[in-house]
Amino acid sequence: MKLHLSDSSGLNVFSGYGEGYVAVNQVRYTDNMIVLPNRIIEHWQASSISQLGMEHFDALLAMQPEIILLGTGTSLQFPDASLMRMILSRDIGFEVMDTQATCRTYNILSSEGRRVAAAILVRSTDG
Repeated sequence: MKLHLSDSSGLNVFSGYGEGYVAVNQVRYTDNMIVLPNRIIEHWQASSISQLGMEHFDALLAMQPEIILLGTGTSLQFPDASLMRMILSRDIGFEVMDTQATCRTYNILSSEGRRVAAAILVRSTDG
């Protein structure tokens, strides 16, 4: 599916998504990644929801986002509750949703000037 945003003002925006990929600024990505309005981190080392730990978010947390959106693929899956608590304890919002909802929500928040980050599991070893 293609997404359209009227005025991205040079920010990174999700322009599409589908089975096994997301597109940012019309570029297709097939590996796990993190997208911020002004930066893309390719080849995010997270491999699955069940294996996510704080070490997967350390570099991202250093960038001080106000909210992190975790895209879990085609279905909604929650990481360990202790991980969610640790991130939330730093006064950073943390929302978990399927990847399609993550892409749409990220685009809206980014266009509003929010410091949002989307952590996307395009490929996951969880079944």
